[in-house]
Amino acid sequence: MNATSRSPIDPCGRRAYADAMRWEALFDDLETQAAASERLDFDAEVAERARLDGAAVELGDRLRGSLGVNIRVRLTMGTVLEGTVGHVGRQALVLLEPRHQILVPYTAVIQYTGLGRLAVTEPPGVHHRLSLASSLRGLARDRSLLSVLVTSGQARPEEPALHGVIDRVGQDFLDLALIHAGEDRRAANVRDVATIPFQALAGIRSARAAVG
Repeated sequence: MNATSRSPIDPCGRRAYADAMRWEALFDDLETQAAASERLDFDAEVAERARLDGAAVELGDRLRGSLGVNIRVRLTMGTVLEGTVGHVGRQALVLLEPRHQILVPYTAVIQYTGLGRLAVTEPPGVHHRLSLASSLRGLARDRSLLSVLVTSGQARPEEPALHGVIDRVGQDFLDLALIHAGEDRRAANVRDVATIPFQALAGIRSARAAVG
C-alpha cells in the first residue's frame, strides 16, 4: 500500500497522540503534586505559627477573651463556682452569678472550665487595672455585706463562709467584722473581727446586692 492509500488514522499518529496525552497527564500529575506539596508546606507553616503564637498566650489573655462567657472555676479548697466572666483584673476576676457577684483571686484557682478559644491581649499602656487590695478597699468603703470563702481551715463545717463587713484593708490582709448572715453592720452585732491574709482568700461574694 502506498502513501496515498494510507488509512486516515495513522498508527504512528495515534502513537504520537497517545504519547502526547501521556506527557500531558504526567505534567498535570506533577503540577498536582507540587500544588499539594505547597499546600502542605503552607499548612505546616500556619500550624507552626499558631503553635508559636499559642506559646505566647497568657492565662489573662484567655480570661479577657472569655468576657461574657459562662465558666466554672474550681478553687483550691475544692469548691466549684459557676458564673459569667464579668471583669478580668490584674489579680482577680469577677464572676456574675444569678443574684450575686463574686470576686475570685487568681491564686485561689486550680482549674477553669469553659473558657473560650479567643485570647485578648491587654492593650499597651494599660497599668491602671485595680489590684486585689484596691478592689477590697472599694468594698470596705461601700460597707458591703459579704460572704468570704477562705482557702482552708474553715471555722466549722456548718459555717462554710465568714459573713461580715470589711473594716480595714492593709497591704496584704483585711479585717472582717463578723456578723450573722442577714444582720446589719452595727457595733452590737459584731461577734468578732477576723484578720485574713490575702493569700487565704478564695472568694468574696456579695451577700445581698451585687458588688459594685
